[in-house]
Amino acid sequence: MSQETAVVPRIDGIHHVTAIASDPQQNLDFYVRFLGMRLVKRTVNFDDPGTYHFYYGDETGKPGTILTFFPWPGARRGRHGNGQVTATAFAVPYDSLPFWTERAQRFGFTASPQPDRFGEKVLRIDDTDGLAIELIESVTAADSVQDEGDGADIPGEYRVHCIHSATLSEQTEQKTLDLLTNMMGFRESGREGDRIRLQTQKGGPSATIDLLITPGAPRGLGGAGTVHHIAYRTPDDTQQLDWQQKLMSAGYQVSPVMDRNYFHSIYYREAGGILFEIATDPPGFLVDESADTLGSALRLPAEYESMRERIEAVLPAITVPTAGTLTESY
Repeated sequence: MSQETAVVPRIDGIHHVTAIASDPQQNLDFYVRFLGMRLVKRTVNFDDPGTYHFYYGDETGKPGTILTFFPWPGARRGRHGNGQVTATAFAVPYDSLPFWTERAQRFGFTASPQPDRFGEKVLRIDDTDGLAIELIESVTAADSVQDEGDGADIPGEYRVHCIHSATLSEQTEQKTLDLLTNMMGFRESGREGDRIRLQTQKGGPSATIDLLITPGAPRGLGGAGTVHHIAYRTPDDTQQLDWQQKLMSAGYQVSPVMDRNYFHSIYYREAGGILFEIATDPPGFLVDESADTLGSALRLPAEYESMRERIEAVLPAITVPTAGTLTESY
């Protein structure tokens, strides 16, 4: 008689990164018009329904492609530092950084080449709030070709592919390294200077975390242009509950499971202060919109539908742009 083998819960890499912005229209213009990402969901902050929550990603918002924002108009600028995700990197095709450098100049942004990182070329472009976005040459052009969508003016051989990695800045390495490797299943794959590279066991897209150890650097302060939290992927609800129990048993203060409509979430803080989330892959962004209408209308969770008129009255008016429709600087 065969005996069922217990499923060991796993982390499959980065699910999404969520950041804070100020002006919602400038945020849309940068990520859709300049970077060519698709607005896959236009909803509200479930804890503050008078604020938008924008989700950007590939054509269907697959886990590992998603960058999200809470845009609070007039929000003060934050400060990058220890205890934060200080850079979010996207994979782009080899030999595409000259294209992105020229495109940034046309749109009025500063593109700053960074030292090669683990053999890969890196370009930093800060968004309109100063959030650090990195483009890393790490995929072939064929891997990057997507449907036309919002990035129609960006040739396929240059398109943003998915999240490559996130940089976590820390005062010290040991406790965060222990959590990621001994608890969450990442493995150390290399070191360069103050940077430690970690990858999930199976590797692949969106599977990389970099720890940047900077003793004595100032602690980060939340605000516009900073990351609010980073979410890691787990395949389903059962494995998420296993993670919740495993983390609580190790002494972490873990939230109850929260229904975010498009995934289920648990939250906890690592020793350096960064807010971690573990999010399920399903149900995904097609649960309440078709693929061709993603992001075209304001979607609200059921508990806020009765408040729709009041919510729409306080949300700023926005226009979702098409990539490259204008080329003047901000």
